[in-house]
Amino acid sequence: MKRAIIAPAEFGGAALDELKHWLAITTTQDDAALTALLSASADMCEAFCGLMPLAATCEEIWPARGEWQQLTVRPVHAITAVEGIPAEGPRFIMPADAFELDLGEGQTGSFRILRKGAAGRVAVRFAAGFAPGWGSLPEGLRQGIIRYAGHLYRERDAAPDGSPPAAVTALWRPWREMRIA
Repeated sequence: MKRAIIAPAEFGGAALDELKHWLAITTTQDDAALTALLSASADMCEAFCGLMPLAATCEEIWPARGEWQQLTVRPVHAITAVEGIPAEGPRFIMPADAFELDLGEGQTGSFRILRKGAAGRVAVRFAAGFAPGWGSLPEGLRQGIIRYAGHLYRERDAAPDGSPPAAVTALWRPWREMRIA
């Protein structure tokens, strides 16, 4: 499975202003870098919690198989398109009767291909995200993203250890989904 963000969440505006306030930065010269750090921090939040914090449009590429396959991102609000990807040639929109979709418990998204035609793989496009925008993100998730982005900014010259600080994980822990494989 390969995932791409087609329409990413917005980290300028209020999110950037909040991070700049947290870091006591008043100039605009680092805005691009700070916005990138907010995006990276949201990615770490997603990896830690098991949920995409802000609304985005995503696409995952999967094998065209008849058994149910579950999208890796949660929460999924809508599956908006299924396209076939042949070994050669352009993608094609699969007819509605060639697949089944399911939005299940825990806002998971699943699909299965009933008739794959020339498709060896399929691209499944969907809308996902816990909150529609920065202002509606729960305080713990929002503060964790800000604090982790601030940590990355302050420690930018240090060797990364790969994990967020304990203060950040404490803010994110109430939203963490545990899965038993």
